Amino acid sequence: MRRVVNACGIYTDLGGSVLSPAVWAAAASANSTWADMGELLAATGARVAALCGCEAARVVPGASAGIALSVGACIARGDGPLSEALPRVEAVVWMQRSHAYKYARCVSLAGARVEWVDDIAGALAALPPVGGSPGGGGPSARSRPVAILHPAHLDDAVPALPLAEVVPLARAAGVPVVVDAAFLSFPMSELERWASAADLACFSAKYFGGPNGGGFVAGRAGPVADVAALDFTGYESGEWRTFGRAFKLDRAMAVATVAALEEWAMLDHDERLAGYAGLAARLAERCAALPKARVEQKQFTLDERLVDGPINAVLVRGGDAKALEAGLAAGNPSVRAMVEGDALVFCTETVSAGEVDEIAVALTSVWPGLDDG
Repeated sequence: MRRVVNACGIYTDLGGSVLSPAVWAAAASANSTWADMGELLAATGARVAALCGCEAARVVPGASAGIALSVGACIARGDGPLSEALPRVEAVVWMQRSHAYKYARCVSLAGARVEWVDDIAGALAALPPVGGSPGGGGPSARSRPVAILHPAHLDDAVPALPLAEVVPLARAAGVPVVVDAAFLSFPMSELERWASAADLACFSAKYFGGPNGGGFVAGRAGPVADVAALDFTGYESGEWRTFGRAFKLDRAMAVATVAALEEWAMLDHDERLAGYAGLAARLAERCAALPKARVEQKQFTLDERLVDGPINAVLVRGGDAKALEAGLAAGNPSVRAMVEGDALVFCTETVSAGEVDEIAVALTSVWPGLDDG
């Protein structure tokens, strides 16, 4: 199997992250002994909540699983038979239409379906009181949603309402709000912002140096307790065959997630960002030596945009970008880069100093055989 040089950034299909020695040691320590998983998840959840400045948290196997578990918790609300019935339920999750994104599909894992809403304020205002009769009905009547799913990175999407306006309306209508904040863990204030903004917020550990399969749900104590009530811990030892059995964690994963978050909270992020910029400068210098190459440095964001900001990416133009990408990926090691328009893009956030040289050598090896136009 070929080694991969990851110049794309933090992606699940490339392994997510590289654990630091301290996080790796914490995982090894957890692996060296047994634990009651219910107690371990209660303790790790309390620590995550303290770091995020929210009421409660629960470690889960990634943000996508967090969405499914959160929606399941909003359906069951601690009810044992319902948590066992999932996903064979009739349930609707509302989303604002301009929030359409690929992870909306995660709600279906819990048995719910997405209903797209153009006027969230009007739709919430039209809901009958919790436990009340549906009212007028008719072809435009909507089913009462079990939750609203709000992607945090689309909070300023137009014409959707931002979360700060949605939450009070939803609470007045008795509808919980689940936030997908998967990669919003920097700066640290973002964790508190989103974890405290709604009922439940889902985060991925790989974005703060944790394991690819780790993450957590954070928010209000009641909804987090409902997540815990249907997760995998009680399936064998509890009364109910709960929905969350498939979303299993091991000791090392849970501990590594928290250890990474603790390390992230203490990290010198200015130094971290400067390191990415330094690697980009080195790579840009090497790439600029290629015949007819045009090189630019940018910031590659976690929502996959190239913008002006702290430098962590090198754009190289002058050859067939798609052919270059394919040639690099076919090599050994397999260098993974991205294509944006006519540019080949290298993200240095996931590259070591030695790998900068490997990228330059690999690019040189595929560059001469291309029509540079």
